[in-house]
Amino acid sequence: MASLSNISDIDLEKQVAALSRELAALRKAMSRRGGAYYEDGRDAASDYYSHLAGYLGDALPAIRKQGRAIEKTARDHPATAAAVGLVVVGLVASLLLSRR
Repeated sequence: MASLSNISDIDLEKQVAALSRELAALRKAMSRRGGAYYEDGRDAASDYYSHLAGYLGDALPAIRKQGRAIEKTARDHPATAAAVGLVVVGLVASLLLSRR
């Protein structure tokens, strides 16, 4: 007749084996779900990118025109452009330093 300690060891081994199988099944299920979530995220990012590209493509001529006007103004008034640049750099620096 088997001793009590041998019976409990066998039961524990069976339970560990069963838990290992269950864990492997859960890993497979999570892997499948993770792959599906990845595909969904990639599709959503692709959709956002295509919408953004469409908006920017339509607005690009106007952006270029405004850029040329700003460039002309900066060439005509270099001191003002430098002052505005320094103000912008100061604002960015103060925003970055205030977050600490």
